[in-house]
Amino acid sequence: MSHFVLTKTVLRQGVWHGVLTAKDGAEAPQITVSHQGTELTEVTLTAAEAAGEWHLSIPIPAEVIADGVQTLLITEQTSGAQLGHVTLMADEALGDDIRAEMDLLRAELDMLKRAFRRHCRETA
Repeated sequence: MSHFVLTKTVLRQGVWHGVLTAKDGAEAPQITVSHQGTELTEVTLTAAEAAGEWHLSIPIPAEVIADGVQTLLITEQTSGAQLGHVTLMADEALGDDIRAEMDLLRAELDMLKRAFRRHCRETA
């Protein structure tokens, strides 16, 4: 069980930002961020103005960006507890989802058009 709560604040210009808060006044954690078993090295954890809070910044390396779904795991090194994750979706995986949604919307629109036309014929 982790003694920390991770809250995402923003993903901007290729850098994921979050706030790490200690549940019980714990000291600064050792954070590990990995992608497919490889640890990312540019991760920064800096103390915030409030006691028991730290700002976490994770630059997304170009090698991580690829077709499909990519996940970065954020873990606390000492306990091994997973604090959170960053999920990236690109190209074909995203395209399939959008195309499926469009097909579903078209089918529903056709159904509504038929029902409306039938209603107009019956009430005329």
